[in-house]
Amino acid sequence: MSALRPFWISLGCVSVAAGVVGIALPLLPTTPFLLLAAFCFARGSPRLHAWLSEHPRFGPPIRQWRRHRAVSRRNKIRAVMVMAAALGLTLLAGFPLPVLVIQGVVMLLVATFLLTRPEVPDDPGA
Repeated sequence: MSALRPFWISLGCVSVAAGVVGIALPLLPTTPFLLLAAFCFARGSPRLHAWLSEHPRFGPPIRQWRRHRAVSRRNKIRAVMVMAAALGLTLLAGFPLPVLVIQGVVMLLVATFLLTRPEVPDDPGA
């Protein structure tokens, strides 16, 4: 048993929880947390990795990423809209300019990465 196994399992569980919360909260993205959870579970628990990868709701984007290194157009649009909304809310909340700049730069980098990934059709089996 690896000494890091509990760390990977814990981080995977926290990531799944954040992903589940993201289903209900439009400002929290689900797919990146599920991809992180799959990464963690692959290192800490083959059983949890298999469960997550084969889950009827959570599994398709994980399998899509694993097979094609691709993100569906629908998920790209959602992610960019959520990032824009989060930045807008931060602006409306009156956060200081350095916070807005850091958040904006990070979101721009994430959006650039995301939008440059190939697209695959929204296919439940993918």
